[in-house]
Amino acid sequence: MVRQAALKERNQATMQASEVPRAVDAAMSIASSLELAVEDAIVLQDSNKLTLRLLPCDVLARVAPVANQVAQLEIELAQRLTEAGSPVAVLEPRVQPCVYERDGFVVTLWTYYEPATLPEISAADYAHALHRLHTGMRKLDVPTPHFTDRVEQAQQLVASRDRTPELADADRMLLGHTLRDLRQMISEHGCAEQLLHGEPHPGNVLSTNNGPLFIDLETCCRGPVEFDLAHAPDEVSEHYPGVNQDLLRQCRILVLAMITTWRWDRGDQLPNGRQLGMQWLDQIRAAR
Repeated sequence: MVRQAALKERNQATMQASEVPRAVDAAMSIASSLELAVEDAIVLQDSNKLTLRLLPCDVLARVAPVANQVAQLEIELAQRLTEAGSPVAVLEPRVQPCVYERDGFVVTLWTYYEPATLPEISAADYAHALHRLHTGMRKLDVPTPHFTDRVEQAQQLVASRDRTPELADADRMLLGHTLRDLRQMISEHGCAEQLLHGEPHPGNVLSTNNGPLFIDLETCCRGPVEFDLAHAPDEVSEHYPGVNQDLLRQCRILVLAMITTWRWDRGDQLPNGRQLGMQWLDQIRAAR
């Protein structure tokens, strides 16, 4: 049901073009001060964070404005999950595992992974890696938001005509009711809850020679594993043990309503976002 391409970025916000050179300079300057050899930086992704490959040291740098990040939590989770043997990208071992700050940006440094020869991850491998991630996460006790907090953010967006001026009244009502009803139904389902990745969609899974590795832990939250599975390709759930299919269906509709809501945010920058938003509204009507 959920268009997987849409899940690669929740909001598709990018850095202001004027900030990108400063962000790149901050990352290169920090890496150089740590005695890493840096002569060039390749932009791999420009979203709410800037992801860079620093050369020739071959380090991955993630750069975000100071006011828009939860980098310390991400580092702590990555360290603890790595220790637990979970399939996550690891921090750069040649420097201290901490958050570096310069010129209004925070920078974290990670291991760069060469893409696997066969970049496609099979549904079975995807499910196995996600199950291993969830197993490791069950061992952690860290303060994180509940998945309903994420739903509430979408509800607030739907309720704000200033932030969603192009959303028609009937569509606003559909999204509002869907978010409210499914949030309540899933919360009342009574299934076990645990720490989740939050957005384990294909855009947050690296295909490496070491197998699938999950990245971008800033979206972690608590909830049923079906909420995470709702972000993955549909075939993945067929290989994940013990899935509650009724709950998974509800989570898929809920996630679809959430990503549809982001498409109507006046600041959304996803190409063809409004067109996709209309298509997904039709899917929600059919599913309801």
